[in-house]
Amino acid sequence: MLAAERGAARNTLAAYRADLTDYAASASRAGTTPEAADSQFTQSYIAGLLGEGLSARTQARRLSALRQFHRFLLQDAVREDDPTHLLESPRLPRALPKNLTETDVGALLAAAKAHPGRAGRLAHAALEILYATGLRVSELLALPRTALAGQADRLIIRGKGGRERVVPLSTAAKVAAATFVAQLPAGRYLFPGRDGRSPMTRQGFALLLKNIALEAGLDPALVSPHVLRHAFATHLLAHGADLRSLQLLLGHADIATTQIYTHVLDERLKQFVQEHHPLARNSQ
Repeated sequence: MLAAERGAARNTLAAYRADLTDYAASASRAGTTPEAADSQFTQSYIAGLLGEGLSARTQARRLSALRQFHRFLLQDAVREDDPTHLLESPRLPRALPKNLTETDVGALLAAAKAHPGRAGRLAHAALEILYATGLRVSELLALPRTALAGQADRLIIRGKGGRERVVPLSTAAKVAAATFVAQLPAGRYLFPGRDGRSPMTRQGFALLLKNIALEAGLDPALVSPHVLRHAFATHLLAHGADLRSLQLLLGHADIATTQIYTHVLDERLKQFVQEHHPLARNSQ
């Protein structure tokens, strides 16, 4: 169902499979099955995760997998109740994502542009597109060569759950991508792998990005495609973008996901009050 109806990504399917396999093993030890588990068992299972030392985030993901599983059983009339409906999710810490400053991103782009050969041209094009659009790395590497055909100034992206969105493309990103593509043999993907018939792997791109980070004088542990996505969002908000527009650009189904970036808005509002409120000015 997750694959066929919701278009869940491979990593999502793997995570759900691992979670439900653990659930099934625990049910077997308790003398029951996942399909027949009652609310008492599901409560003890979730409580046991804390005893195993699993983080609140891992516990929440396990509970989400169980809820989806039992909701599916209920909808398909395999059983008449949902034993997880009273379970509460563990409280997650409001952790802010790692971020890069605008100077850091500038250093990354400069290092990529200076990096020799095909790897440098690829890194420069990919980083320009990531920072201009906020794409997920899976979306970036899946881009077809035709995405930048002609004078295209925007990309049509098929994201999570098969949802499509349109993101504008900067001139710098178009130029860097055109420079890279001009020296590639014919092929399907904008960022091809070694065999040319499939896209570059996430692992291969991550390794290249770490090398570029080192050349830029940045800690490679703090640089990843996802951190660039956060930089895109944070810098847009800092320069006046609104949360709703950002949600559309990032492809978030729920604006609550985008609200992790409201700390940027909070800081901007505080600065605005300090600069413009008459009492704030008088107290300085």
